[in-house]
Amino acid sequence: MKEFELKYGCNPNQKPARIYMEDGKELPIEILNGRPGYINFLDAFNSWQLVKEIKKALGVCAATSFKHVSPTSAAIGLPMSDALKKACFVDDIEGLDESPMAIAYARARGTDRMSSFGDWIALSDECDVTTAKIIAREVSDGIIAPSYQPEALEILKGKKKGAYNIVKIDPDYVPAEQEVKQVFGITFEQGRNNFKIDEELLENIVTENRELSDSAKRDLIISLITLKYTQSNSVCFAYDGQAIGVGAGQQSRIHCTRLAGSKADNWHLRQSEKVLNLPFLDSVRRPDRDNAIDVYISEDSDDVLGEGKWQNLFKFRPEPFTREEKRAYLDTVKGVSLGSDAFFPFGDNIERAARSGVSYVAQPGGSIRDDNVIETCNRFGIAMAMTGMRLFHH
Repeated sequence: MKEFELKYGCNPNQKPARIYMEDGKELPIEILNGRPGYINFLDAFNSWQLVKEIKKALGVCAATSFKHVSPTSAAIGLPMSDALKKACFVDDIEGLDESPMAIAYARARGTDRMSSFGDWIALSDECDVTTAKIIAREVSDGIIAPSYQPEALEILKGKKKGAYNIVKIDPDYVPAEQEVKQVFGITFEQGRNNFKIDEELLENIVTENRELSDSAKRDLIISLITLKYTQSNSVCFAYDGQAIGVGAGQQSRIHCTRLAGSKADNWHLRQSEKVLNLPFLDSVRRPDRDNAIDVYISEDSDDVLGEGKWQNLFKFRPEPFTREEKRAYLDTVKGVSLGSDAFFPFGDNIERAARSGVSYVAQPGGSIRDDNVIETCNRFGIAMAMTGMRLFHH
């Protein structure tokens, strides 16, 4: 297949639309089911690069959940605690512990379930039956992977009344060194961002605390690779082998940090006993549970706990999760890693990060206020590596 005609571009009025290879070669994909659209393919090709690069850097399978050309999360297939399984709604998945690929996707989908609603999925390795069973019950637009087990493919084909988008990609495909796009009829050309992200990038530690554990290096690598495929400006919190908070596309760095930090906080709070034991009615659907949990742990909890409202969700009225209780819970969190796609201009980013348990930071450096950022890290005992490399993506 040398080209594929799309229903329309980003919006229904943008016609005609297609994907094709400028050199006339075959596309490196096979569409196994459905009819992916313009944005689907933007998500597919960006998300595939992300998981392929994490797999290459860390040697373990990876998954990501994408929405509107940015990852909601990315994760590798590390074992999950019982609390995390329950928070991710996968505690009932048979055979989960035996499938690293399924675990990786369960983590990625479960990180920011509100944002992942209707996601595009990328898997670094073959989609097995266990992974397909998780995907089958989530609201999702499509998936890209290098291969599919026959039974897994049949399960996925049953989604969306048979219209679920399933793309198979050639794992050996290597794009041209130069990439081209047009904006307003004007052609832009640049070299592909082939910058390698690995442990060597973390050697320039500029803080008093110079200790980076192996798990911190792993999480910083996941954070930085995630940022490489996230719309800038962007900041990414990572912990336990996964991105737990992505702040994407903000004009201000501190707003990136606040957004990513609040998502990371929610990820931790979802695993608290108070949230795990919410007495949902059996009739409440998974998306509605996600929404209720998000509101319950916010400052607007009365929207689900108020009289006449809680009765639609819960068997009995749960006790509020007070601001003091949430702060006390989050104060126990330590060891979180934080990556930034460009330098931090002020120490306020570090102060906000510290409130979310950040112990390790990787950022390019180069601000005229680097001294202030380093000093703030020292005040909180945070170890920070300056990578010297910006990771903007647009």
